[in-house]
Amino acid sequence: MTHAPTRLLALAALFAYSTMSHAQTTPVTAPRVSPLTLATTGWPDGAPIPNKFTQAGEQVSPPFTWTNVPAGTVTFVINMLDPDVAIQRGTETQPHWIFWNIPGTMTGLPEGIKAGGELPDGSRQISASGLQYRGPGAAANGPMHHYTFELYALDIKLDVTASTNAQLVPAALETRAAVMKAMQGHVLGKAVYVGLFRRPQ
Repeated sequence: MTHAPTRLLALAALFAYSTMSHAQTTPVTAPRVSPLTLATTGWPDGAPIPNKFTQAGEQVSPPFTWTNVPAGTVTFVINMLDPDVAIQRGTETQPHWIFWNIPGTMTGLPEGIKAGGELPDGSRQISASGLQYRGPGAAANGPMHHYTFELYALDIKLDVTASTNAQLVPAALETRAAVMKAMQGHVLGKAVYVGLFRRPQ
């Protein structure tokens, strides 16, 4: 017959094992963080883009704001592309605007970013039109194109300069590839905003 002290020790050991086992198998969930969010007053997400921001109008860059910036953000990148275009029958999309090294202290962009390879705040830009924003320009006789603005928050400043290729589209593609490669492993957050456009009939 088992003595009472022995039974108590066995029960205590069983309880300790059960508690330890439960602690080891209970998943630890990280606190939920609001995702990086991109917005513009120019048009609702997924809606047609006003001519003002396109090749059918003034072709000025849209104003943007962003919220829920991840801690540790050093710079931002905006990659504007037209995924409905296949460059030279391949997988490359039309590079409408690659804008990188935007200071991490900024919470948005004003309308009408000036042309230039490097701006006073250290940010850099290029597109298939040169060192400037390129607005949407889908043909009137085709479907609406889905112009996509990708915003990335990075934990570094990118050591990338614009390609010196004399041909505009290859220069933009080469620069975008270099920017995307340099970003690998440094993306803290991403947001996407979409607008539709085709030229008026």
